[in-house]
Amino acid sequence: MMIAYKKLITMLAVAAFTSPLSAQHQEGGISADMLREMREAQAAQPANRAIANAMATNSIDNLARNFKTQGMVDTYFNVETPAQSIHNQKSSGRCWMFSGLNVLRSQFARKHKDTLTVEFSQDYLFFYDQLEKSNLMLQGVIDNAKLPMENERVRFFFKSPIGDGGTFCGVADLTEKYGLVPMEAQPETYSAENTSRAARLVASKLREFGLELRKMVADGKSKKAVQQRKKEMLGTVYNMLCLTLGEPVQQFTYTFKDKKGRALGPARTYTPKEFYRETIGEPLNGTFIMAMNDPRRPYYQTYEVEYDRHTYDGHNWKYVNLPMEDIAQMAITALKDSSKLYSSYDVGKQFDRKRGYLDVDNYDYGTLLGTTFPMKKADRIATFDSGSTHAMTLTAVHLDGDGKPVRWKVENSWGNDHGIKGCDIMTNEWFNEYSFRLVVDKKYVPENILKASEKKPVMVMPEDPLFALDD
Repeated sequence: MMIAYKKLITMLAVAAFTSPLSAQHQEGGISADMLREMREAQAAQPANRAIANAMATNSIDNLARNFKTQGMVDTYFNVETPAQSIHNQKSSGRCWMFSGLNVLRSQFARKHKDTLTVEFSQDYLFFYDQLEKSNLMLQGVIDNAKLPMENERVRFFFKSPIGDGGTFCGVADLTEKYGLVPMEAQPETYSAENTSRAARLVASKLREFGLELRKMVADGKSKKAVQQRKKEMLGTVYNMLCLTLGEPVQQFTYTFKDKKGRALGPARTYTPKEFYRETIGEPLNGTFIMAMNDPRRPYYQTYEVEYDRHTYDGHNWKYVNLPMEDIAQMAITALKDSSKLYSSYDVGKQFDRKRGYLDVDNYDYGTLLGTTFPMKKADRIATFDSGSTHAMTLTAVHLDGDGKPVRWKVENSWGNDHGIKGCDIMTNEWFNEYSFRLVVDKKYVPENILKASEKKPVMVMPEDPLFALDD
């Protein structure tokens, strides 16, 4: 009896091993017939063997590279702003800050007719960005403490307690609140240029603190007690940031210099807010609009992203949804007035990084892989296939004889050895397909768009696909 039982078990095991799909009968699964058909279709395409051999030892991009687009990149632009030094965000997601500060330092140089330059410290502003985001997370947990852990908003805070990405709204709120300092006063640290490890440690601490705050609320602790405990928690985060980013300077001595590095005038002592007033002057909030191109939603409507801000007491990211033609025209108007612009793109698509060139035909993935990729911009956004992944500073446009844009140029923050002396060039076709945001001074915005920006905003959730890829 025992021998017969063992024989039966062995037969079942062999059957399961030799026919892995035979026991799966549920509709919707991959059946043996389906797999056989796929294998037969694959065998019927002999060219696939050569392609597979090539792909086994080469990158997909190298094989899909479109030879017809490999000519010299045209670097001439008939509308271009003055060049400035290129910075490097290194292994961090601070492109939003680098692009925002690029705009601010260019405005300072423009105001002084390019006789003065200034380089702002990213490390200084990043310290307060991380402290403020920590407070935003902890206070958000308190505000939603009576909701279950499974609630989408509660999960939002615990899933991503802190990050190094952001938007120009963060630059506006942080600089107005904490001021600015020159790069010499607070240079980059290793953890500023390589944010992942320190960020993970702070995030872990914030999750621990968040659970404690939820328990305090559940146990009926007073608001005063909860806020006192939150302040103590932020003290711990402050110390972690001081150790990794350096304690932010409160006062420093500085001398402004010309483009050749020569000192202009005597050294002065500043606080960060005094330096902000000296270099920027008036508050940024209220001086600009954020334009977005999201073809899923109605145009000329204002939207606001809940909890998409850098400071708890600051401004949610608010934008006007516009057709690309309007966005391009505002950009052209500003560039003609020598104003650089904060802008953001999906640089994961059709980007030849070695040449610093973005064109919709850079790579022919479809022919290489025997398929097509026909999704339009709206469908790519809706399915999480495309979104804003990287901010860069728009600096130039080339117009044809009818005043229509042919190509655009941006200052990147990947160092001077990237692309074309630190800059990238994009065709207008690529610009239309993969650009998403543009920050424009209100003086360059047409009246109808200004009126649209003043409408009561429609609230959208930070889980929306358009914001899921934010850098």
